[in-house]
Parts: sequence; structure tokens; C-alpha cells
Amino acid sequence: MPAPLSAAWAVAWRALTGPAREAHLDNRASTPERGAHPRLMHMNQGTLDLKLRDYAPSENRLRATACNERPQQRLENFGVSALSDTELLAILLRSGTRGHDVLTLASRLMVEAGSIARLASWHLTDFQRLKGIGRIKAQQLVAIMEIARRAMSTSNGEQPILNRAELIASYLNPVAVGLDIEKFWVLCLNRKNRLIKRVEVTSGTATAALAHPREVFRVAIRESSSAIVCAHNHPSGDCAPSSADVQLTRLLREAARTVEIDLLDHVIVGRASADPLGKGWYSFRESGLI
Repeated sequence: MPAPLSAAWAVAWRALTGPAREAHLDNRASTPERGAHPRLMHMNQGTLDLKLRDYAPSENRLRATACNERPQQRLENFGVSALSDTELLAILLRSGTRGHDVLTLASRLMVEAGSIARLASWHLTDFQRLKGIGRIKAQQLVAIMEIARRAMSTSNGEQPILNRAELIASYLNPVAVGLDIEKFWVLCLNRKNRLIKRVEVTSGTATAALAHPREVFRVAIRESSSAIVCAHNHPSGDCAPSSADVQLTRLLREAARTVEIDLLDHVIVGRASADPLGKGWYSFRESGLI
């Protein structure tokens, strides 16, 4: 696999699957030089961010790096897994700009994002805010994240059995990660609770994605489903249900009885780090509401 493609997949995979990694902050643009003016240490975060964007280092880090220690050479010698997040991004970016070599640009990107995992939620405008990342590079980075998201949500071979909340959450995590709006999905199942089709019913705001039972069961009937699972994400990561979530679940439960299609569960997908229970998902069935 060519180096840029191998690096592209590794970046997207780390962003969507691994825990958030600490950015590599060995970049001189992110750390004040020894002997720097003491007033620099008292700048607020907004001022520091502005300085990071405008900072133009005098030394070209790529040229100062020995040939056998440059990202592409290290990838060829040791494999893609040996590269740091910053090195992977440098390979994707391929080139820097005047005054900002590609290693410095990649380091600045990591500083701005905070971790490679957070890049999964970035949009075109987020990437283009950084000097040195234009429209084309921003499009490439966004596309890489979306390719990985779709690849991870596509089953290899037989469709999964989704009869437990943890299996449902695991299946939806690659789809929901990085979303900054709520989406509502219907998972259509056969008699053995194996997935027939995933259908996105609504796409809402940052705090709401209300679905009507009529829309949900129209999909279920169209796909000849024996049972369904309803699911939606909470962009905040906190998977605790709202009063609207509870009310909708009650309506779905009653509608399921009317049309005689089992409502197996309604699952809210969040993040383990934002869940007091550490699961990263909430099941209405396990909570006794279905």
C-alpha cells in the first residue's frame, strides 16, 4: 500500500477507534522557547491560540530531521503503526507552506485539535482555519475520516445479530462518533434478530432528533421486519435520556403493540468518558421502560 494511503487509513482508524491520545507537543510553535519573555506565560488561551496560528518558525523541522528519521522513511522501515499521530498527519498533508514545513503544520494541527480522536468531528471550516491547510487538503482530511467511518460500519459477510444493548451500541459507535447533531436510526431485524437494514429516519439539531412512530414503523413494514431496534446519539456524550426520549419510547412501545412488530430496544449512544456508569450507552429495555 502506498505510504499516503497507509497513513490515511491509520489516521482515520486511530481517530475513530482508539482512546484520545495526547498530542505530540514537541513542536516549537506550541512551547515557549527557554528565555522567552515572561509576559508570554501569562497570556490567556485565546491570545495563545492566535499566536500559534500566526507563528512562523525560523527553522524548517523537516530539513533539520535526518533522512532516515523522516515520516515516510520511518513508515517504510518500521511500518505504519510505529509512527506518531503527528507523523501520520504529516504524510497525509504531504507538503507545508512557506514558513511552515509539513512537520510543523502537522504538529500545529494536533495542538489545535487536542487529540487525533477529536479530528473525527472536524468540518471543512475547522481544518481551513489553520494557515497552510487550504480547501483541497481540508477536503482530503474530511473524506478520510468519512471513509473510515463507513468502512467500520459496513459488515464483512453476514449481518450482525443485535439482540443486546452492548451489541447495538458497538455496531453504532463507528456511525455516531464525531457527530455534532442528533440522528435517529431504525435497525430492521429478521426473526433471528439479525440486521436486515439500518435506516436513518431523522437528523436533528445539536440537542434533538425527534422521530414520529409513524415514520419508524413505516420503515419497519417496508423492510418486512420481524422486530426493530430504535437508536439515537447524544452529541454531548452523556447518554442519560431526556424527558422527550422517555415520552417517545412510550409512544414507540404502544405503536409496536398495535402493528405487532417487536420493539426490541431503544438505545442511546454516547461516550464512555461522559457516562457516569462508564458504558457509553443507555438501554430503555434494561431500564425496564420497554
